[in-house]
Amino acid sequence: MSELRIYSDRDPTAAQIYTGHDAIASELDAAGVEFERWTADRELADTASQEEIIAAYRDSVDRLMTRYGFKSADVISLRPDHPDKEVLRAKFLDEHTHSDFEVRFFVDGQGQFYIHQNDKVYSVRCEQGDLISVPANTPHWFDMGPNPSFKCIRLFTTPEGWVANFTGSRIAQRFPRLEN
Repeated sequence: MSELRIYSDRDPTAAQIYTGHDAIASELDAAGVEFERWTADRELADTASQEEIIAAYRDSVDRLMTRYGFKSADVISLRPDHPDKEVLRAKFLDEHTHSDFEVRFFVDGQGQFYIHQNDKVYSVRCEQGDLISVPANTPHWFDMGPNPSFKCIRLFTTPEGWVANFTGSRIAQRFPRLEN
């Protein structure tokens, strides 16, 4: 189940917890973050290709591409048996920004986004069917957990816009991580 925990950025021990999609979307909207639910227009096999996956969500993908000027979409997948899973997990565990949106739609599996806005940390566990769009230049980090298992559609304006610009803050080290 998708879940949002909102912490004070000074206290990682106490949080307001939201589990309903509408409540999560409303709270994240106040922080400038989009949170939507998408449904495929067809059944997808576990072995579906990138093209088949994007085609199953084409209406939603096209709507966001038009709205924000995204130029491309791809699918990324990671499973618990990936030999570099620890390195890949560590890559985005520190607070960073991007000069472009970070958009992820979870076709399958889960991941945890942490958005640092207005003296708060919004910890969002995204699962199958969830789309999250973190605005450009928003401090955040991402945790795929020690046993990553997800398949996501990503949308890009330019590949350069998705380079992580680390803030140097150690805030991410203080907050609970995803333990899948």
